[in-house]
Amino acid sequence: MRTAYLDCFSGVSGDMLLGALLDVGLPEAHLRAVVSALQLDGVTLEISRPVVQGFAATRAQVHVPYHDHDHHHAHRHLAEITALLERADLEPAVRARALAVFTRLAEAEASVHGTTPDRIHFHEVGADDALVDIVGTVAGLAWLRVDRLVCSPLPLTSGWVACAHGEVPLPAPAVCRLLEEAPVYGEDLRQELVTPTGAALVRELAAGFGPLPPLRLESTGYGAGTRERSDGRPNLLRLLLGQSLEAAEAQRVEVLETHLDDWNPEFWPYLSGRLMAAGALDVCLVPMHMKKGRPGFLLRVLATPASAQPLIELVFRETTAIGLRRRSEERVTLPRATVTVATPWGELAAKRVLTPTGAVLTPEYEACRTVAERHGVPLQAVYDAVRRADGDR
Repeated sequence: MRTAYLDCFSGVSGDMLLGALLDVGLPEAHLRAVVSALQLDGVTLEISRPVVQGFAATRAQVHVPYHDHDHHHAHRHLAEITALLERADLEPAVRARALAVFTRLAEAEASVHGTTPDRIHFHEVGADDALVDIVGTVAGLAWLRVDRLVCSPLPLTSGWVACAHGEVPLPAPAVCRLLEEAPVYGEDLRQELVTPTGAALVRELAAGFGPLPPLRLESTGYGAGTRERSDGRPNLLRLLLGQSLEAAEAQRVEVLETHLDDWNPEFWPYLSGRLMAAGALDVCLVPMHMKKGRPGFLLRVLATPASAQPLIELVFRETTAIGLRRRSEERVTLPRATVTVATPWGELAAKRVLTPTGAVLTPEYEACRTVAERHGVPLQAVYDAVRRADGDR
């Protein structure tokens, strides 16, 4: 499993993510093609390689042609962004993940401003430069074949920052909302380190937060921010890319269990989604009979040691559980990797697992479901096409 780790010692922003991806191996030509596919009039991408506090890095800056008084491009609703992404010549998986980032951001902004996501006006984050940052980051991770993104705890600062609503306190309210349930810590600095774009990207795309997982390290890249830190430290984002050692070797995991006999099982799809987004390795809900013959459920969550505590808190917050069992176990898994195969509807992601008797290809449900819904074809037909394409390789 190819894993990317974001070491956010100076925070995270969209342009820093682009720079780090370029520095670790994303071809400049591929990123420029993605920018071109968005069809944003007059938008250009400047790529430079500065030395920041002694560290060689890559800086990606998006230049837009409009002036501060021209708000036509700077203010967009979610529906406008959706339409723009639908028109763009992007891979379906890239389009879907980029839209998921914007949707998460719209929900956070709506919560802050007391309205609904469809009525939110994206200001800075709906501008052309943020569109390039978000779509470029998603496309870059896809090109690099990153199966899992892990993020370090994030530094939050104090002070004030100017935005479309005037001056707002740091961390920005939308950043606070986006990073709920994520590990953060205070940094004694009066300037912004984590931007709304950066927070939305890592919150949507990262499988979890915590220390660097076991890797066979392949490469390291640094993305440079556009401003210098006032304390003299390097304003860089470090990206470490490598093959996970957890996929082919024994791994210590935490098993979290609780019995539920007064909880509404209709909430299960919501709960399982929240648990997986918060870093769970696997989740299941098993029907059982409790004492006195009462029906109930066994909730079991599999987690890494680093993600166990946030998941415990999530279980207590989202269920009626008043107690939970936790134990450490050893998990052994087969080597696996995410691959892409050509189908009549474009390239689709699939999982290749190396078993003792040979490689087995398993279609990725979400990628196939998206294609089936978009093109109005049976889901089984998409699965069959993925398997046939693999046989033609």
